[in-house]
Amino acid sequence: MAPSAQTHHRSHSLLLFQKLLNLRDSASPLTLILDTLEQGARPLLQEFINRGKLARSKILFVSFTTARKPRNVDIFIKARGRSVTALITEIASHCAPVNSQTPKDTATNSQKCLIVVDSLNPLASKQPHVLPLFFGSIINPFASLVAVYHNDVPLVLPRTVNEYEPHPLTLLSHMATAVFKVSSLYQAVETKRAQMRSLREPEWGLHEGREGVLVGLRTGHQPEGLVVEMEMRRRSGRAVAERFILSPSRGGAGASLSLLSDHPLFAPAKDAEGGAEGEMADSTFNLGLTEKQRNDREGIVLPYFDAQTEVGGGEGGRILYDMGREDDFDEEEDEI
Repeated sequence: MAPSAQTHHRSHSLLLFQKLLNLRDSASPLTLILDTLEQGARPLLQEFINRGKLARSKILFVSFTTARKPRNVDIFIKARGRSVTALITEIASHCAPVNSQTPKDTATNSQKCLIVVDSLNPLASKQPHVLPLFFGSIINPFASLVAVYHNDVPLVLPRTVNEYEPHPLTLLSHMATAVFKVSSLYQAVETKRAQMRSLREPEWGLHEGREGVLVGLRTGHQPEGLVVEMEMRRRSGRAVAERFILSPSRGGAGASLSLLSDHPLFAPAKDAEGGAEGEMADSTFNLGLTEKQRNDREGIVLPYFDAQTEVGGGEGGRILYDMGREDDFDEEEDEI
């Protein structure tokens, strides 16, 4: 890839990710975030909330598992134990257009609304058939929904669900216009190191197969941030996929964003001769060649090079062979 094309691809990916985080021009009415027990989606949710606050949007937080009101949230709604109809009515009352007497006034006076749902697992487990109704009732041109689904939490479906019906996660992934899958940066680095050494990739969380307590993320000298795999579905049906690193800021400022390929831990290393080793940086051998090695290879004179040039002469190449004393001369083979 040429440098200009690579720079254009990097800029385009970052701008698209920024557009989704800022919910600019209704880029994604329904954003689905998939997280795990090892890496939660809280840093990414907080970034959505902070950017929505800067854009002067009304922030609604629908809580199924969160006990305290998060920072920069305007309205905190406790959803556990409530019916879907009552929940839709309360959310719609807060996101209704204000001071709207004509369609023109609706477009100018309505305030943008960001609805954040901290967990879709309770709805998917108890009433999976109401998910399309829930989304369709609260999403409008002035409201965007960001919802979290815990990927590795066991989902027990009710007995009334037909076995031929699609799984709730399949249904959510189909309806979402943007899907973010978050994972630990530390785990991504360890997985990459194992791949570079042709070792078995490590497992974490439930995949470790340990009995007893679940061993979560270990603290210590680990890279801060999380890996975000973005999948943006355009209206044409084409999907745009990219991997980013989101590093939350402790001082209250905006989080730093970068492509996974631009991060120092994933950038290809360079050897002492100035050549890039690429993905073989930690290997015991190198399949690439440096500039000095290329020059030395071009200066090597191949065996019988002079004989080949003298005899070549457009004859298609010949083999020169000097018989020794131990060789048995055969006239028939010589004629062939």
